[in-house]
Amino acid sequence: MVQLLGPQDRLLRVLERQHPSVQVLVRGNEITLTGADADVAAAKTLVDELLAMTKAGHDLGPADVENSARMLRRDENVRPSELLAEAILSTRGKVIRPKTPGQKEYVDAIDQNTIVFGIGPAGTGKTYLAMAKAVQALQRKDVDRIILTRPAVEAGERLGFLPGTLTDKIDPYLRPLYDALNEMMDPEIVPRLIATGTIEVAPLAYMRGRTLNNSFVVLDEAQNTTPEQMKMFLTRLGFGTKMVVTGDITQVDLPTGASGLRLVTRVLKDIEDIHFARLTSEDVVRHSLVGRIVDAYSEYDEKRVAARHEREQAAEFANRAERRAGLQRGPRDRMPKRGLS
Repeated sequence: MVQLLGPQDRLLRVLERQHPSVQVLVRGNEITLTGADADVAAAKTLVDELLAMTKAGHDLGPADVENSARMLRRDENVRPSELLAEAILSTRGKVIRPKTPGQKEYVDAIDQNTIVFGIGPAGTGKTYLAMAKAVQALQRKDVDRIILTRPAVEAGERLGFLPGTLTDKIDPYLRPLYDALNEMMDPEIVPRLIATGTIEVAPLAYMRGRTLNNSFVVLDEAQNTTPEQMKMFLTRLGFGTKMVVTGDITQVDLPTGASGLRLVTRVLKDIEDIHFARLTSEDVVRHSLVGRIVDAYSEYDEKRVAARHEREQAAEFANRAERRAGLQRGPRDRMPKRGLS
């Protein structure tokens, strides 16, 4: 019961927010739900699923309760306890597993395809889950090495020339990948694996001219690749290699705005053994505000695109009207009039 309700009944309050029309009373090891029959049945299903997850060793958090409730509202026949039970990694007392149906589909696609594109907003676990699958593949000896790369593009700022060696200069761009590695593996082991080449963290520019065999390759922040860089990266694929490309096409930092990730969704959409996993705001596992922020920006972008489309249509209509008016006047009417001498 303590695990189910959380410290200071924190999860109980989340449960009550998910079903505000149901009164929840806890006494000892019993939970009593009071309200309309349909509302009580829905709340009971959620409690049963959370209880099953707790018995399976799932360390529940507020996000788990919210995600489970959202899944059940969308489809009452789905079972979050079964859908989210699969663990990818268990390290230092922490279990890494998918937490939403979209994340579960994304993880399954990585197992079933050679190249997977994880496309979605911030906080959906695109890079984190891809790196967890890479570490899992290395531990199972499915691959000989892990290669993590991303383009060295600044997010709207110009940092200028950075001091130090080449490694020092590119380190700020690759720091998020190092942070995730240290969270999934023993921080003392990671430097040794990097020194032996078992794990390689490098900017995308280092990939040209290479053939990557027996590797698990993760390209992060792929929305900041040019079409030429994306083609170069994908053609590095060798035997026994799996590639995962992650990015958010709504956050392009390139000066020209011509994203290789946006283009590749059209070019490779029908190629077998390549999968495009689309994650949405419903797959955000950060603070609940992140999902609402993503939705607000998406709505704003849609309105801006619609307004631009209306302006272009209005301009095209005006141009056509002007051309028709010119044709109706005829060439004689359009000739300049000469003054009388």
